Amino acid sequence: MTRKPEPEVAPRPLTPVELELMHIVWRLGEVSVADVLAALPPERALAYTSVSTVLRILEQKGVVHSRKQGRGHLYSAVLPRDAYEAQSVRHLVETVFDGAPSALVARLVEAVPLSASDVDQLRKLLDAKGRKP
Repeated sequence: MTRKPEPEVAPRPLTPVELELMHIVWRLGEVSVADVLAALPPERALAYTSVSTVLRILEQKGVVHSRKQGRGHLYSAVLPRDAYEAQSVRHLVETVFDGAPSALVARLVEAVPLSASDVDQLRKLLDAKGRKP
């Protein structure tokens, strides 16, 4: 049996369409092209061949794995969502915020509407991080 590769990070940031399809793969698990098409919002008209092509590109990037089933393929994530999120945030901090995580947090609280619950959760996360050695 062939082992799936287990990448720690994507080779490079995903394109918006790749990320859109990855959200579906992460949410549903193992998917066919038809499953992805069915999960897209009705106003998002992508052709079967377009979805198939993007999934194959994601497989070439090592982000998904496919297995043959009948006449088609089933795709599943190799790269976990939390690993991609962490990689993306690190990339954002390095490239946009000049390596300063506090600058990212400052822009977040300034630019994004936060509820009292969001602020409370952020405080708890920062307090917990401050207590860790």
